Amino acid sequence: MSNIMGERANFGSKLGVILATAGSAVGLGNVWRFPYMTGENGGAVFIMIYVICVVLLGIPCMVSEFIVGRHGQSNTARAYRKLAGGTPWSLIGYMGVLTGFLITGYYAVVSGWCLQYIFASLIGHLQGDPEYFKTYFTELATHPVKPVLWTVIILGITYLIIEHGVRDGIERASKLLMPTLFILLLIIVGASCMLPDADDGIEFLFEPDYDKLTGDVFLGALGQSFYSLSIAMGCLCTYASYFSRYTNLTKSASQIAIIDCLVAILAGLMIFPAAFSVGVNPDSGPSLIFITLPNVFQQAFASMPLVGYCISLLFFVLLSLAALTSLMSLHEVSTAFIHEELKMSRKKAALLVTVTTSVIGAFCSLSMGAVDGLVFFGKSLFDWFDFITGQIFLPIVGFLTCIFIGWFVPHQIVRNEFTNQGELKSIGYVRLFHVYIFLVKYVCPLAILLVFLHQFGLLS
Repeated sequence: MSNIMGERANFGSKLGVILATAGSAVGLGNVWRFPYMTGENGGAVFIMIYVICVVLLGIPCMVSEFIVGRHGQSNTARAYRKLAGGTPWSLIGYMGVLTGFLITGYYAVVSGWCLQYIFASLIGHLQGDPEYFKTYFTELATHPVKPVLWTVIILGITYLIIEHGVRDGIERASKLLMPTLFILLLIIVGASCMLPDADDGIEFLFEPDYDKLTGDVFLGALGQSFYSLSIAMGCLCTYASYFSRYTNLTKSASQIAIIDCLVAILAGLMIFPAAFSVGVNPDSGPSLIFITLPNVFQQAFASMPLVGYCISLLFFVLLSLAALTSLMSLHEVSTAFIHEELKMSRKKAALLVTVTTSVIGAFCSLSMGAVDGLVFFGKSLFDWFDFITGQIFLPIVGFLTCIFIGWFVPHQIVRNEFTNQGELKSIGYVRLFHVYIFLVKYVCPLAILLVFLHQFGLLS
C-alpha cells in the first residue's frame, strides 16, 4: 500500500499479525474501563462472566469480522460490499468505517489526557491530597488549550506510524509497543501486589461472591467484552484484510482474546491491590484512573516517595501506549478507506484523517467546559460521540454483522475462509465450524440485542 495502485500489503509474520491485532483490541478499554467496570460489578464474579462472554460471543464475532476482511482484501466498506453483492447489507461496512472514524476523534481526547499526565508527572505536578487530584483533572478537562494540544500530538504520533504502511508502520510499531506495554504492566503489578493488605484486592479479583451475580452484571460483562475487543469498529476487518491466506483465523482470534483477557486481569491486579491497600473503594467508577489512582499510588508508597513517583509515571506511560495501539487501528480504518475509495496516496489519506479527527477531537475537548455552545440537550459533544458510537453504532454493526455472516453470506464462502480454503479439514475443525455458525446465527445476535435493549432501560 505504498502507492495507490500497488499490490496490497500484508503483515510480514505470524507474530506481527497477533501483536498488531491484539494492539487493536488492547487499549483503554482494558486498562481503564475494565477495572472500573469490575469494581462496580462485584469483582471476581464479573471477571468470570466476562471471560465466558469473550469465549462464547467475542471470539465468534471477531472471527466473523476476520472472514469479511480477509475475503474482501480491501477496506472495511469495500469488503462488505464485495460480499453483499449490491444489496443493502453493504451499508454495514460504511457504518463500521464511520464508527471507527468518530471514535478516533473523541478517543484521542482521552489519549491526550494520558500524555498530559506523563508530562505532569515528569515536572512533579501530580502531588497533593485527594481534592487536589479532582481539581487537577477538572481543570485539565475544561482547559481551552492543553487537552486540544495533547489530542493533536497523539494523533500526530499515530500519523507518523500509519503513513509508513502495514509492515514498516503498524507491524513494526506493534512489535515495539506491545512487549513494552506488557513489561510495564508486570512491573506495576509486582509493585502493587507487594503493598500491605494487597491480599484483599487480590481476593476481590479472584474469589467470586455469587450473591453479586445479577442480570446487570452479565449484561455489563457482555458489553465490556465487545468494547474491549474492538468489535464493530472496522478495526478487525481492516487488519484482517492484511492477513495472508495461511493465517488461521480461529486460532488468531483465540490468541488475541487470551491476550485481551490477560491484560484486563493484570490491569485489575495493578489497580485493586493498591486501592485496597490505602482503603479506596473499588467502585470509584470512571474517575478511577485520572482522579483516584494518582492519589492511591502516592499514599501506597508514602514511605518510598521515589518509588511512588516512578510507579505513577510508568502507569501513565502504560496508559498512553495502550491508547496508542488502539488509535493506530482506528486511524487505519479511515486511512485504508480514503486511500482505496478516493484513490488517494496513503500519506495524503493518513494526513486527511489526522487533520479531520484532530478537528473532531478539538471540538469534543472544548465541549467539556471551555465552550458552552458545544453542549446539546444536557450532553457535551464528547458525551454525544461516546453515546452514539458506543451505545448505538457498535451494537447495531455487531448485530448486523452476525446476521449477515450467519444468514446471508453463502456458508461455502464462510467455510472456505474459516478452514483456509479447506486446508484445515480435521474433524475437530469441521465440528468447530458448526459450533461457530450456531453461535453467530443465534446466540451472538440475541446477546447483542439484550445489551442494546438493556442500556436504554427497555429490558430490566
